[in-house]
Amino acid sequence: MKVLIRQTRIISASSPFNGQIKDILIIDGKISQIGDQIEEPADQVIDSPGSCTSKGWVDIFAHFGDPGFEYCETIRTGAAAAAAGGFTDVLILPNTNPTVHNKSQVEYILSQSAGLAVTIHPIGAITRNTEGKALSEMFDMQVSGAVAFSDGIQSVQSPGLLLKALQYVKAFDGTIIQLPDDGSIAPNGLMNEGIISTTLGLPGKPAIAEELMIARDIELLRYTGSRLHVTGVSTQKGLELIARAKAEGLNISCSVTPYHCAFCDEDLTGYDTNLKVNPPLRNRNNMMAIRQGVLDGLVDCFASHHLPQDPDHKICEFEYARNGMTGLETLFAVANTLGVGTQEFVESQTTAVRKLFNLPDPELAEGNAARLTLFNPETEFVVEPERMKSRSKNTAFAGKTLKGKVIGIINKNQVQLNP
Repeated sequence: MKVLIRQTRIISASSPFNGQIKDILIIDGKISQIGDQIEEPADQVIDSPGSCTSKGWVDIFAHFGDPGFEYCETIRTGAAAAAAGGFTDVLILPNTNPTVHNKSQVEYILSQSAGLAVTIHPIGAITRNTEGKALSEMFDMQVSGAVAFSDGIQSVQSPGLLLKALQYVKAFDGTIIQLPDDGSIAPNGLMNEGIISTTLGLPGKPAIAEELMIARDIELLRYTGSRLHVTGVSTQKGLELIARAKAEGLNISCSVTPYHCAFCDEDLTGYDTNLKVNPPLRNRNNMMAIRQGVLDGLVDCFASHHLPQDPDHKICEFEYARNGMTGLETLFAVANTLGVGTQEFVESQTTAVRKLFNLPDPELAEGNAARLTLFNPETEFVVEPERMKSRSKNTAFAGKTLKGKVIGIINKNQVQLNP
């Protein structure tokens, strides 16, 4: 199959064509030619004025639900949502039923996703059943294809157990991903503790529950000399702790969600269950600090925290609603709308992420496999949940106008374009 992308601006800092408008010819899944005007006939021509093309984007924290929670999302619908959001690669969480805590579950995910346009990378659980009691079979999972280890939406509460995990993954240069949440502090908190939670009469979860966990994990990282990625950072102090650890030379990285940059606890006055997330939305000062951290380069990348929920667990009282919202399809548009530079966004979601998790990083160059994302950073659109590819539609961005539209992806000799 021949695919020709016409007059697209190449966005790739390491490419000699960076910032230039070129034609790209792809033959049987490989980039055959990059030139000013390619006349060779093609089976499919993509001609979208104002388009940009970069290496394929990677998301590092998404929940596809399969097996066990297919009523929220399946591997196939999750991959469709990822493609619609411009992601050629997604790291998916182990919080399924059964949990991804052994090699057979890793192999199941890889086999189920083999024919899809999006490359799915399983994250293996740190502990059996993500219960935080005993280590899982991490080495076997790594051999079978797990690219990182995390208990996903569950944080590892035991410092002794996390210490062992950090030591264990050093043998194969693995990375531990941790969601910072001390479960012993306000375990029944429904939102950020503060004036807004008091006004709304909802039990709060203080920022210190996140900050203590980050500080603890940094100490464990310092002791072990391993690799740690903290995701879902939502407080200024938490980001400062990570920045100091980086300056010290520790092998630590972090990611933030688009919704922690776009919303704060003031947005919960309408009890919108789509905004019930963990870590919770913090106050405005923390939200602005997280935004600034992204713009200043203190944050390594965005993570979608794509956590689809069925209507029964979102269209209900706030107290009973489950945490999470969908995020893959709106991630780029939210970041772009908030002023994150196109070049900076692309580098963080491609080269930076692939380096963090030891993923192959094929350059956008002739002779290499075509693993590409096509997008237009200037196009505005209104978020319409009914048009989303995810099986669940729980997004707080419904009805909002965002700037930056994904055109589609090319990966594994497949083309998936948005309508």
